[in-house]
Amino acid sequence: MTKFQIIFTTIFAFFIIIGVVMFATSGKNNSGIIIGDVIVWGTIEKKIMTGVIKNLTEDDESFKNVKYEKKDEQDFDLILIEAIASDSGPDIFLLPQSEILKKQNKIISIPYENFSIRDFKDYFIEEGELYLHDDGILALPFIVDPLVMYWNRSLFATANIANPPRLWDDFFILAKKLTEKDENKNILISAVSFGEFVNVENAKEILSTLILQSGNPIVFRDDDGIKASLRDVYNGKTTPTESALRFYTEFSNPTKEVYSWNKAMPNSKIAFLSGDLAMYFGFASELEELKVKNPNLNFDVSYLPQTENLKNHVTFGKMQALAISRGCKNIAGAFNVITSLIKNESLILLNEITGLPPVSRVLLAREPTDPYQEVFYRSALSSKGFLDPDENDTNLIFQDMVESVVSGRRKLDRAVSWANAELEELIK
Repeated sequence: MTKFQIIFTTIFAFFIIIGVVMFATSGKNNSGIIIGDVIVWGTIEKKIMTGVIKNLTEDDESFKNVKYEKKDEQDFDLILIEAIASDSGPDIFLLPQSEILKKQNKIISIPYENFSIRDFKDYFIEEGELYLHDDGILALPFIVDPLVMYWNRSLFATANIANPPRLWDDFFILAKKLTEKDENKNILISAVSFGEFVNVENAKEILSTLILQSGNPIVFRDDDGIKASLRDVYNGKTTPTESALRFYTEFSNPTKEVYSWNKAMPNSKIAFLSGDLAMYFGFASELEELKVKNPNLNFDVSYLPQTENLKNHVTFGKMQALAISRGCKNIAGAFNVITSLIKNESLILLNEITGLPPVSRVLLAREPTDPYQEVFYRSALSSKGFLDPDENDTNLIFQDMVESVVSGRRKLDRAVSWANAELEELIK
């Protein structure tokens, strides 16, 4: 156990045992500890965090000195490193699931003696387990933003299709029915924006979902460390990544009947907003943007399609969690703040402010009345992610993997092997 963990365990052994704050519905500070000054950093909008913190303060004025500072996403890493080095960093910072590997050495982890794995798994959705480490819990899940499918009801009705697809195999039929081309094979209306990368919004997350649905974790942690698994073979002769890549690139091949997309097309979100794309794969957080940018667009939201033999629903989720900074000056206050922020009362308010589903299994067991929330709730339960060594670099790796196949530079197996090797190099 590290020095930080010994201090942490000593300070909180008493009030963690009496509180079991995970399952409390009250937002009050029941530990009797004075919170003191606590600074929280993150990249999400200030109104979101200040709204939740204000609610805590109204119930208990001990939270009055908790302040949130929004930082620029592009500069966050550098700012955090410099701040911790100069002893001027935050007590808490929001840790995306894509930053776990990069920032785990900047965190004071929560020992399992104080917060058991059983309690963690019982309370949080499965994707939160990415924050479990050998030394303890790196951060407590706070926000999840699942990938969903938006579909144009008017285009589906025109093609005499009643419902959105449940399975990926349905896309081979839908692509023929929904895609419209002129006499020169120029695409006028597209069924789906698969096959390219730079003009496909959330392309990396879409392809990641296809791979994760096969049971391949992309990156995993074992006794020997962190490893890439893109070229691992499971039940069959072909790697799941090859199958996912083959399916994804099929729709940009002009020789195929399902040809629906090419690199000359506009950005997929723009095409959907213009009414020229039947299905758009975006995050739950994009719902309000789509409504505002085209109030006349007749669309709905549905679960992400799955493979036919898949027993469990899987989608990609962007997650943010609350981590105690290595430079924290008020460990007791910081812990009390993060455990209060993940209580059900705070998560209910967070859902009302953001429209995003809660990370609590207790809350997700409830039936929402809003039809959009019904989809978001179920998608949150099935959200997954992977231990991304560097979000920007892996984006480039996935881009090259797709484009090398589409251009004919590499065959599927070679493209996957190259991507896996690059991913391994990043991890090192």
